[in-house]
Amino acid sequence: MGTNKLQRFEEIGTFENVFELTDFQDEDVDKPKGRWQEDIFGNSNPIFLELACGKGAYALELARRNPQKNFVGIDIKGARIWKGAKRALAEELENLRFLRIYIDHLDEYFGPDEVDDIWITFPDPYPNFGDRSKRLTSPKFLDIYSRVLKSEGKVRLKTDSDELFEFTRNVVENQDCSIDEIIENIYAECPEDEILTIKTFYEKRHLEAGKTIKFISFSLPDQILV
Repeated sequence: MGTNKLQRFEEIGTFENVFELTDFQDEDVDKPKGRWQEDIFGNSNPIFLELACGKGAYALELARRNPQKNFVGIDIKGARIWKGAKRALAEELENLRFLRIYIDHLDEYFGPDEVDDIWITFPDPYPNFGDRSKRLTSPKFLDIYSRVLKSEGKVRLKTDSDELFEFTRNVVENQDCSIDEIIENIYAECPEDEILTIKTFYEKRHLEAGKTIKFISFSLPDQILV
């Protein structure tokens, strides 16, 4: 690991807007499950997650535009989270926090019905067939989301990967999810959409490479078949 990454890992440990899995290794320290509104944000506003948030560009922009909502950017890579968290501190964004955990442990950090919406922005598409269970829209992960998401809450995927997009559409249909919206080319179909056209670092690179950005939004059924 490079010196810069080590310095960032050290620094995020001092950030008041970042929670890390290592913070909760002591059994006397309670995880924030069920306490996000009251103890972490100090309000009753709805909670939105950005999974695989990377540098947190999407979560940052959503938090800037929606001060009446709470946002949590989640990723395991601390050196990436550092950038978004540092920016949020500089801008004094009180409605944004970051959580450095593995996403398959999400239900250890959020309680039932605690999350209003989930955004998944440009996650690793895991193109190898044998890795499909690692995709963040696989049944394994949808089952985890169902444990924390409100019944009317949405899962929203934004991706440049044709394979991940089609995989997600098939999973959603097979699981009897309720599809809210499907957009096969954001910048051709809805270029004026203020939310869907927020561009992350990776999205800008995808667009420069001529890739098409796709979006699907859906709600979960009562039971996910894993």
